[in-house]
Amino acid sequence: MPKHRKSAALEEKISILPTTPGVYMYYDSEGTVIYVGKAKNLKRRVSSYFNRTHDSLRTNLLVRAIADMSYIVVPTEQDALNLEASMIKEHQPRYNVLLKDDKSYPWIVVTNEPYPRVFMTRQRIKDGSKYYGPYTDVGSARATLDLLRRLYQLRSCRHLITPEYIRAGKGRLCLDYHLKRCKGCCVGLVSTEEYGADIDRVRAILRGDTSELLDYLRAQMERLSLELRFEEAQELKEQYDLITRYRAKSVIVSQTIDNIDVFGVCDEDEDVYINYMHIRHGAVVKSVTLEYRRRLDETVPELLCYAMTEIAETLGVKYGEVIVAELPDCEMPEVRFTIPRRGDKAKLLEVSEKNARQHRIDKIKTIEKRDPSARTDRILERMRSDFRLSELPRHIECFDNSNIQGTNPVASCVVFKDARPSRKDYRHFNIKTVVGPDDFASMKEVLTRRYTRLMNEGQSLPQLIVVDGGKGQLSAAVEALDDMGLRGTIAVVGIAKRLEEIYFPGDSIPLYIDKNSESLRIVQQLRDEAHRFGITHHRNRRSKGQTVSQLDGIKGIGEKTRTALLTHFKSVKRLCEADLDAIADVIGPSKASVVYSALHDSQEQDGE
Repeated sequence: MPKHRKSAALEEKISILPTTPGVYMYYDSEGTVIYVGKAKNLKRRVSSYFNRTHDSLRTNLLVRAIADMSYIVVPTEQDALNLEASMIKEHQPRYNVLLKDDKSYPWIVVTNEPYPRVFMTRQRIKDGSKYYGPYTDVGSARATLDLLRRLYQLRSCRHLITPEYIRAGKGRLCLDYHLKRCKGCCVGLVSTEEYGADIDRVRAILRGDTSELLDYLRAQMERLSLELRFEEAQELKEQYDLITRYRAKSVIVSQTIDNIDVFGVCDEDEDVYINYMHIRHGAVVKSVTLEYRRRLDETVPELLCYAMTEIAETLGVKYGEVIVAELPDCEMPEVRFTIPRRGDKAKLLEVSEKNARQHRIDKIKTIEKRDPSARTDRILERMRSDFRLSELPRHIECFDNSNIQGTNPVASCVVFKDARPSRKDYRHFNIKTVVGPDDFASMKEVLTRRYTRLMNEGQSLPQLIVVDGGKGQLSAAVEALDDMGLRGTIAVVGIAKRLEEIYFPGDSIPLYIDKNSESLRIVQQLRDEAHRFGITHHRNRRSKGQTVSQLDGIKGIGEKTRTALLTHFKSVKRLCEADLDAIADVIGPSKASVVYSALHDSQEQDGE
């Protein structure tokens, strides 16, 4: 089926959508919200509208009318459901006419009665009862109800039980009482205070305040286990596990939060992203992200003042309570600032900060999609800053020494150009002037040979040299550059293996770069590649020396003959154990006589 056409700008937005849960909004050509939807995976859900022709005429008409889109990321699918409902109420989009407000989803209600009932409903009545939810599916609501009824003896009858009802003797004990599922509310066997205490615990669970209950269940489990009542302890353990997994309340919806503004910040060097969210009746109804680029090292508190002023002027916002991570650096007497540490407000701040970070990621993806070289420039610019360079390190070389117990010392040089390996420029070095396992002298020799040759051949020099090692290797590299007069031309750093610290010439205190930094990842990749390349060459030299050294010195025996012998006999040892006729079968009697005599003469000399 043919795909729906979309503008280049819209196609680009869809291509960089995150794969996280969230709510998306579609706009027509006049900027009006025409559809609000929820998604467990934003990228997959939004893309599905455009990659085929739909069976529904209404859906096809919607897709044709979409001129732009925006979205808000949230932590869970449950949050997406609640946010979708609140935004539909706010915007009343044209294509959401089939959504039936909250009636499509179940709630758990605790009724406003002397002996409250707890049950599931799809209708909300303003009679003072408390509603919790909505739940994404009926199954989770029923599981929660089942948990509550196993924990507490809650009445299930529909009678309005009042003191007058009990005094009139209208109630009678039912089967639930005899099964110990009810405490006999209808005949007054339990007081409203005692029953109300159980209801308070029920409300705490539905709000998500379960720590006290979990402590109680844990203590009961331990007591029952000590009394060897393992079956009862197992029942409590199942309840404990169920409560642990239980999440009755959404991060987005909270009946205790109303008309609050939230500012979340993503601080990335020169660029700072500030997300603004407005909370109405416990739900996010507006979300805008502003981007600021530092000019004079402005602090986050200063930038928050700019953002709050701009939002107030652009959107006509009048602040009351504002949730922030740190206080703005300006006086706003009419505003009450809150820095939450836990609870609903802290969770809302986390959502705002997540949207700010996502906005930054989206912008980077957009830039890099339009210009693939932008990613390289961004990484190199970060390296220039981290390693205190005067220019972008477009050409980087990394050196590593390799020897085992002083044998076959070698070194490797790997080359990265524009932050990518340039394998054709890799080089191996056999150490020539250093005797024994001296890594420092070996490093000096290799750098001297490498850059003397580059200068003699008129080739370009790197902007940055990375040596695998700490202060010692770095000092040897600096000495080599000094001797060649390149100290001020090429920057050099050392990377130590233990804590991935970076050493600079003349600085005894290393630099610890953020473990998630792209600069550190590039240097680690350089170091690992140099190590791999050097180890491979070292093994090849060792292997060659161990397998063919006894054949190399035999006059008149060439490479093809040696290869034929080793291919047939598998090793020099087996070749030495073979008789003259067996060798002659492989290379002929004339050469066999030469090889046989040379090998056995060598063995006799070794035995003397």
